[in-house]
Amino acid sequence: MKRLFYFYLFLLSISSPLSSQENEKVSLSIEIYTTKYNYGSILLALYNSKDSYMKEPYKSADVIVEENKTTIVFKNLAKGEYAFSFFHDLNENKKMDTNFLGIPKEPYQFSNGEKGRLGPPKFEKSKFNLSKDEDLKEWIE
Repeated sequence: MKRLFYFYLFLLSISSPLSSQENEKVSLSIEIYTTKYNYGSILLALYNSKDSYMKEPYKSADVIVEENKTTIVFKNLAKGEYAFSFFHDLNENKKMDTNFLGIPKEPYQFSNGEKGRLGPPKFEKSKFNLSKDEDLKEWIE
C-alpha cells in the first residue's frame, strides 16, 4: 500500500510541471511598417480559430502610426493557431473605406503577408502557430 501511495505521489510531482506548461501564456508583438503614409492609424483584428476568422475577432487594436510604424502587443494568449487582418485607416474614421465595387481604398493586409483575391484569403493561408513569445514584422504600402 505504501508503494502505491509513493507511486501516486511520484506521478503527481512529474505531472504538475507538464500541466503548468500546457497552460502557459505567451505574447505576440506585431510591428507594422508603413511605406507610403506617416499618418492615420492601424486597425488590427486577431482571430484564434477558423470559425471566428473574419467574423468575430478574438482581440483587436487601434494604434496611431508614428514615424512610419506602429507596434501592437497582445499578452496572455493561449498557445495555438492564430491569424490577423489589418488596414491602415488613413482618414481615421474607424472603418475600411471601399469604392463602389467594394474594393478597399485603404492599404490592408493579412498575416503571413497575404492579400487575398476577390475577398480575404482562407484561414489556412493566413494562420500561424503561436507556441512561444513571438515578434512579427509586417510591411504595408
